[in-house]
Amino acid sequence: MMTSALSLTTPALLFPTVSLLLLAYTNRFLGLASIIRTLYDDYQNNQNPKILRQIGNLRTRITLIKWMQFLGITSLFMCSIAMFQIYAGWQTGGELVFGASLLCMIGSLAISLFELVRSSDALNILLSDLQAEYDRCN
Repeated sequence: MMTSALSLTTPALLFPTVSLLLLAYTNRFLGLASIIRTLYDDYQNNQNPKILRQIGNLRTRITLIKWMQFLGITSLFMCSIAMFQIYAGWQTGGELVFGASLLCMIGSLAISLFELVRSSDALNILLSDLQAEYDRCN
């Protein structure tokens, strides 16, 4: 059986990836926050039931983004711990923590995929009005 020791550079490879993902997640959150503020103002002026249909979807997406960020940050934190453990000579502990870090990253990406599906559902709510108008014209 061949074993290979995890080097200090392996967990370090995740740093740029996680940083970019967290930036993308933050941008998603900020975009969603802007949409929610706009919808809130629109609903105050025109109490359209379509706006209310979007609230559940938006609330779910906010929760998903929160968990995406939580797992991404946890992954980065655990990578740092793994690097310290490897540096300190605690190879087995470093490998276990790095493995857990990868699991957190996989979870974050899976939630991101689910949030993307929910985001397209929200767009379909908006497009239903346009589709109805299109169908009436044709």
